[in-house]
Amino acid sequence: MSEPVLLQQTSKGVWELVLNNPDRHNALNETTIDAFHRCLELAGTKPDLRLLILKAEGKHFCSGADLGWMQRAAALSPEENRTDAGRLAELLWRLNRFPHPTLALVQGAAFGGALGLICACDVVVAAADARFSLSETRLGLIPATIAPYVLPVLGERQARRYMLSAEVINAADAQRLGLVHKIAEHSLAQTAAAMASALLRGGPCAQRAAKALIRDYTSRPLDRALSNDSACRLAALRITGEAQEGLAAFLEKRTPDWEDEHAD
Repeated sequence: MSEPVLLQQTSKGVWELVLNNPDRHNALNETTIDAFHRCLELAGTKPDLRLLILKAEGKHFCSGADLGWMQRAAALSPEENRTDAGRLAELLWRLNRFPHPTLALVQGAAFGGALGLICACDVVVAAADARFSLSETRLGLIPATIAPYVLPVLGERQARRYMLSAEVINAADAQRLGLVHKIAEHSLAQTAAAMASALLRGGPCAQRAAKALIRDYTSRPLDRALSNDSACRLAALRITGEAQEGLAAFLEKRTPDWEDEHAD
């Protein structure tokens, strides 16, 4: 049996996490989640990684939770049940905090837990046939573990509608709602390549610092301490070799020669 999740390098600096169970529409269960954890941990050890792409084999990105997995949870003890649910919550936490840029490529169905994976990524490109649904309530469930990532994307008002109705959202509406950044009208691969190229132009240290900035500031009030912290972050970064190279390259009208100062 092939691994349900794969990690593979496709080009310099670019690695892919691939959901690899197309016969089951890449449904999430304990085996898939454990494999995802292992691959994500391994990706974090790659010193040359600049961009992590999340994609899926087959017609559909991910159909959500494996219903057999949900049914098996009824036989677990309360402690085992919480631990089992916690594995998906921890996976989303780690994906959301992955230090390098993450790019999700979505085709076909992305239902239930798939939206958690998508919203935990930095950038999302979808095929024109992609469709999305917060489908849990139709199964007597709630989108609990994915809510911390979906709610900031959808906002409370839209979340009320789509979590309660479980309506299917087409690609155009997903883009309007903020679930998707770009729709590939023709080739998902070509659109993804263009987006990957854009993401690889940034300085790696600056991108990590920008991700930390976004995480920290979206959960803090705008006060004097935040203002002072922002100045300290800029002051620390602009004296780095990477920043000096970026400024010099711009003035000299050339491509920056990025060297990741924090790579092992």
